[in-house]
Amino acid sequence: MKRKLTAAIMAACMVTGLLAGCGDSAADSSGSTSGDTQTEAVQESTTTEAEVAPELSEKDKQAQEKVKMNIDELLANGLEIEDTDLTGEFSYWSAFTGDSAVWEQSRVDAFNELYADKGIKCNVQFVPDGAGVSNGKLLSAIAGRQAPDLIICDNATAAYSYAANGSFEMLQPYLDKVDLNVDNFFPGCKDVIYYKDEPYLIPQDTNVMLLYYNPDMVTEAGLDPETPPTTLDELDAWAEALTIQNDDGSYARFGLIPWLDLQTDAFTLPFFFGADVYDASTNTLNLTSPEMVACMEWFQSYGEKYDPERISSFTSGLGGMFSPDHAFMTGKVAMTITGNWFTGALRTYAPDVNYKVCAIPAPEGGRSNSTTFATNVFAIPQGSRNPELATLFIKFCMSGAVNEDNFAEWRSIPTSDAEFDNVSLTKNGDEIYALERELANSPDNGIPALCSVSTELAKAMVTFRESVIYGNTTDIVGELQKLQDKYQAELDKNN
Repeated sequence: MKRKLTAAIMAACMVTGLLAGCGDSAADSSGSTSGDTQTEAVQESTTTEAEVAPELSEKDKQAQEKVKMNIDELLANGLEIEDTDLTGEFSYWSAFTGDSAVWEQSRVDAFNELYADKGIKCNVQFVPDGAGVSNGKLLSAIAGRQAPDLIICDNATAAYSYAANGSFEMLQPYLDKVDLNVDNFFPGCKDVIYYKDEPYLIPQDTNVMLLYYNPDMVTEAGLDPETPPTTLDELDAWAEALTIQNDDGSYARFGLIPWLDLQTDAFTLPFFFGADVYDASTNTLNLTSPEMVACMEWFQSYGEKYDPERISSFTSGLGGMFSPDHAFMTGKVAMTITGNWFTGALRTYAPDVNYKVCAIPAPEGGRSNSTTFATNVFAIPQGSRNPELATLFIKFCMSGAVNEDNFAEWRSIPTSDAEFDNVSLTKNGDEIYALERELANSPDNGIPALCSVSTELAKAMVTFRESVIYGNTTDIVGELQKLQDKYQAELDKNN
């Protein structure tokens, strides 16, 4: 038999606020107030769930208490629960922090209650830095045979490098066991699912990248907020018109700081320029393409025009994305480039700020009206003792009922077009969500630079970008060639 749990009632399980829709470039901006305690929490892989739960505010505790009180009601309705012969406990490392960790705990609590009569239990631990992917903690756990049965990582590029290096289990037999089909996922999402034609990672949901702008500031600058920029030249002209410089040379407001909300994201903006960083068919990097060089020269032009030291001084005191002190929320920047999750942050921390969104402008020959897919990905580490239970949890997390509030709160999107029709934002005619759907269906979409050296290459490219912006690198092509030679050698070694 299958039991039902309604999406409407399941929403009560998500009352604590959702950041789960954020992946990749949002990871570093998510709430991290409990980061230190979380790091300590994973020192011993057998730590109990109670010991590793994130530190909650009084409001969050009340919200979780409300979830627990509604479990009986949840059981009486809606979502299909698998009639499985599986049983037992499994360990799960979640990358989520802050508000999203509270949501994650609610999701796990709901799963555990729903499968309690099967003897199934998920033991969650909150592990920062991409569930230990970005800081090597997961690799150490795998080597020491202490790895969890399942992780969710908020850095798909880094997770993919683990898959390419043999750190994750191939998922097909487990997907077959729980009847989870990924054939209808967006082609761009499939980039991260498959390594050498076999599935290793499963996107929980996905996100699109957008240009946010303040229409009031745009109007004041004599521009038309109803006709946002579509080309790079138009974007640069808007950035200049919206910038306000003080008499002493400092800045009261920037029109745009392109990398402001992409601090650790090396490949999104090169993607829109048309750069193809990696060719999987030949296992070849291409860091010296005209498109990549043009992107670096664009960064360089902003440094030269606006003075990198003044930009740095301006941004040093700004709050993160999930803070009321974020530059866009306080009116210190008129435009910013980030993902759909920022709509949720604006609703929470700056509900009175007027804003609009549009597709990210691209240069001629670039990827206009498209997006990179920023996604959180599930993976089963090598050595997992309960991969089938882990995959059952993945399927649970993919359901529309569980994700409805995630979509509604952060405008995250499903991994296939057909599922849009089941989302309340679509049914309610949300204009931003309609734009996201349009962008999600572009044939040019993808997740760039997915290869066995993704993590190291991304860090190197961020460092290189900073060097270009600050004027420390003038021979862009020559330095890119050095990076290419270095990491191509690593690729060849791993192949």
